[in-house]
Amino acid sequence: MEVKTSLLDNMIGVGDMVLLEPLSEDSFLENLRNRFDHSEIYTYIGSVVISMNPYRSLPIFTPDKVEEYRNRNFYELSPHIYALADEAYRSLRDQDKDQCILITGESGAGKTEASKLVMSYVAAVCGKGQEVNKVKEQLLQSNPVLEAFGNAKTVRNDNSSRFGKYMDIEFDFKGDPLGGVISNYLLEKSRVVKQPRGERNFHVFYQLLSGASDDTLKKLKLDRDFSKYNYLSLDSAVVNGLDDAANFRTVRNAMQIVGFMEDEVQSVLELVAAVLKLGNIEFKPESRCNGTDESRIKDKNDLKEMCELLGIEQSVLERAFSYRTVEAKMEKVSTTLNVAQAYYARDALAKNLYSRLFSWLVTRINESIKAQTKTRHKVMGVLDIYGFEIFEDNSFEQFIINYCNEKLQQIFIELTLREEQEEYVREGIEWTNIEYFNNAIICDLIENNQNGILAMLDEECLRPGTVTDETFLDKLNTICAEHQHFESRLSKNSKFLNDHSLPHNCFRIQHYAGKVLYRAEGFVDKNNDLLYRDLSQAMYKANHSLIKQLFPEGNPAKVNLKRPPTAGFQFKASVGTLMRNLQTKNPNYIRCIKPNDKKASHIFTESLVRHQVRYLGLLENVRVRRAGYAFRQAYEPCLERYKMLCKRTWPHWRGPAREGVEVLMADLQVPLEEFSYGRSKIFIRNPRTLFFLEERRRQCLQDLATLIQKIYRGWKCRSHFLLLKKSQVVVAAWYRRYAQQKKYQRIKSATTVVQSYTRGWQARKLLRELKYQKRCEEAVTTIAAFWHGTQARRELRRLKEEARRKHAVAVIWAYWQGLKVRREYRKFFRANAGKKIYDFTIQRIMQKYFLGLKSSMPSMSPIDKNWPARPYVFLDGVHTELRRIFHLWRCKKYRSQFTEEKKAVYEEKLEASEIFKDKKALYPSSVSQPFKGDYLEISKNPKYQKLNSSVDEKVLLADVVNKINRANGKGTARIFLLTKKSVVLADQKTGQVKASVALPDLTSVSVSTQSDGFFALRLKEGSASAVKGDFLLSSEHLIEIITKLHHIGSTSADQEQLNIDISDEFLVQFKQDKVCVKFIQAAPKNGNSVSCKRKNNRLLEVSVPTTA
Repeated sequence: MEVKTSLLDNMIGVGDMVLLEPLSEDSFLENLRNRFDHSEIYTYIGSVVISMNPYRSLPIFTPDKVEEYRNRNFYELSPHIYALADEAYRSLRDQDKDQCILITGESGAGKTEASKLVMSYVAAVCGKGQEVNKVKEQLLQSNPVLEAFGNAKTVRNDNSSRFGKYMDIEFDFKGDPLGGVISNYLLEKSRVVKQPRGERNFHVFYQLLSGASDDTLKKLKLDRDFSKYNYLSLDSAVVNGLDDAANFRTVRNAMQIVGFMEDEVQSVLELVAAVLKLGNIEFKPESRCNGTDESRIKDKNDLKEMCELLGIEQSVLERAFSYRTVEAKMEKVSTTLNVAQAYYARDALAKNLYSRLFSWLVTRINESIKAQTKTRHKVMGVLDIYGFEIFEDNSFEQFIINYCNEKLQQIFIELTLREEQEEYVREGIEWTNIEYFNNAIICDLIENNQNGILAMLDEECLRPGTVTDETFLDKLNTICAEHQHFESRLSKNSKFLNDHSLPHNCFRIQHYAGKVLYRAEGFVDKNNDLLYRDLSQAMYKANHSLIKQLFPEGNPAKVNLKRPPTAGFQFKASVGTLMRNLQTKNPNYIRCIKPNDKKASHIFTESLVRHQVRYLGLLENVRVRRAGYAFRQAYEPCLERYKMLCKRTWPHWRGPAREGVEVLMADLQVPLEEFSYGRSKIFIRNPRTLFFLEERRRQCLQDLATLIQKIYRGWKCRSHFLLLKKSQVVVAAWYRRYAQQKKYQRIKSATTVVQSYTRGWQARKLLRELKYQKRCEEAVTTIAAFWHGTQARRELRRLKEEARRKHAVAVIWAYWQGLKVRREYRKFFRANAGKKIYDFTIQRIMQKYFLGLKSSMPSMSPIDKNWPARPYVFLDGVHTELRRIFHLWRCKKYRSQFTEEKKAVYEEKLEASEIFKDKKALYPSSVSQPFKGDYLEISKNPKYQKLNSSVDEKVLLADVVNKINRANGKGTARIFLLTKKSVVLADQKTGQVKASVALPDLTSVSVSTQSDGFFALRLKEGSASAVKGDFLLSSEHLIEIITKLHHIGSTSADQEQLNIDISDEFLVQFKQDKVCVKFIQAAPKNGNSVSCKRKNNRLLEVSVPTTA
């Protein structure tokens, strides 16, 4: 029997809250506590996952766990977030259903980590491949970038997301990721200028100051000391467990992987530095002659440095902080700003600058990770958004956050009921209406276009006259006074007008999660979110590459007097779009709960968890799930699990599974009202029935285990006895064989000894005879040698004596002749002997020198540097001059052999040396290769006859090159023809001309310093040849091609000199886009070939194998 695991096996508490009996808030919390104490942080409510933050690492997220939950039924294993992720992924891949995963919970409950776990699981189980892995890496690496700019340390969470994020991950028909799209909601930009006590600003500010190099900080005009910046809180600047320096390096690496260019990263850091500098600008009052106060900047150093970072004129920004221009129709009115207004303008600029930078980052990431193909995609959405918030002091941010949660709760109930109803109809079970609290009335109170709170807030912000938070609250009291979910001190619905828990400047809303008291102070200003037009126009005048994109409304040519939409209006529209998007997808829910406020493990604060269970509506969710049937299971696994409870179904049921389940339930006498039969599942109404089946199964398994133990023990004893019997026979047989072997070995050994002695005696006898014979032969040889030596020595003495006599006669004769000569020439010798001897000696030395030089002359090759050594010091000058003359002579001889064509080739070789020597690694290997020019023999080859006839001029070079495709970096073979007037690219197979570029339209050629054959032909902008952009080509004869291009430009009178750009990184114009081509050295892969890959829309990376 195959043993299968189940949610019900070895269950701690109740793994699925739908099976909790009895169901109450206390039993719900007790079950959560019990599972949390045993490190079971996940619990189900049907298909909903409750996740408790353990505040520690658990061994349940390993690769082995990923494989364990891969392709398994949702209820087959114990509750886990991987089970939900696998169910959503398989539904998307196999059933072609778009999915969305909604992750909610309050700050610190683990929403961000849950979204990371879902994405990492999907990345682990989907397909593999170079492009797929690149897309997965980009999707995963977008998280560190957004966390750095959108997360911050709060009192509840050290890495709290201060924005809502919804990511649509797009898949192809195989289930492999193609890309994604990220949407962000309501960045808490007020945190930029002010943070509550015990909290920090966004991570990126601290990461930049801690992790950037000294050179980078110097360029950004920053200092590492946090205390020098007003926008950074000091009481929580350093957080235990957060390494800001290491995180900064991680963010830089992630931005590179996602596809940010280096200049874009620098621009982003400059804007972050500008926000810090902006916070240090302070103002002082200055009285004017008309009695009004005017603001002036105290210290202009920070303003100057900020303007230098952003490329803004200091005077323009300084005026924007002091004056405000109001335009109405054709009139302009300029008013001065007091100190309070100047500080408001400064903070508004800082908040808008940072929030727009964050929106630009999201847009830029979307450009890199979006799917390249235009076919229909399958989509999985992951929503990580703030949970319901109830603080002591609740303001505008908490109001719209809770409004978003009301909408999510509404769609959650609707989709859950719809899913239940669809399953009942699909299985043929009668559907009964379920009564539940519908929070549509609360959503209407907030979002109604006529008298909703958001509509009234917008109306107050837009109406002329004095607008304050008090007038807004008065309007609420007037219009919403009768609403049953709205309360204030003046509303008719307030039961206790003297209730001091409801101040005059506050109003209370009865949300689905409970009552929330909102302070009206700040509602109008936060909803307006105004940025003075003077500041927008000052920002637009900046020379910075990003600022103009972030402040398009500052363009004087596009002045729009229309008031920008309010923050509430924008958020309402975003939530509406999100709801419509979620309704088109199959929902999956993860409810995150924070067990305590101390961020400590093993602590379960009941009151805190109770509060979260209430506002997440978890009990309401359980009641909706249990309103019909609490448990349902397919017939096959049900029969497999409980078949041992009936003799007719055990051990094997031969008929259909449904009939087996019917026999089983009838045999167990389960009341008919406790279950129903669907088309493919059995539905159990009460959890008690399921627990009854489980208890009977547990008892039956114990009986079966006892039976198995009994049979096993009998089999084990019989097997042991038979083994002993068989062993005795084997041991006896082995012993008898061993005894016979020993006896045979003794006889064999004795025989071997006798034989060895006999053979030894015979060998020694033969050895003595051979030694005697050898000594006799050696004696004869020795005697003969001595005799021959004696004869030879006698003959030698005779010959030496004869030679001495002849030598004596010659010496005497020489002395005699010399004496005669000296006597005859004695009178002349004294006058001329010295000079003549000197001249004779010099003559003989020179004669000997030249004769020696003739015999040791080097070869006629001009590159042969060998030359005989100098014999005498006084010949040094002559020796050097002769070497020079000989080299010139043999060079002349060598040149006289050249034809005119060969001279031209060597001139091109010399020109190539001037261009590439010591500049490109490919040049040394090309020196020994002759420049052939026509490698295709185009004039002789009949295949290219048509192509040859279409070219009017003489072809100087014909070769096959690879034209690089910017979309994927792959090459296409093209015929490359070079004439004195143009460059022609033709198809290799058909010979059809694909492109023709006149040489005057060619401005420059770009190549790398590596040993590759890539080169880019840069065309003049606006020329007819530049319609499709520049050409990126690759050739094995790169040196020859560029040398001939350069030679034509330098010798032609009507063409400009061609520029040769040698760099490892250059830009190439493809139609309207500029793409960076970057050359890197990498370990050899797939041989030693050069590979070109597209990293993103703006980068082609060429990997050149490193040479040993």
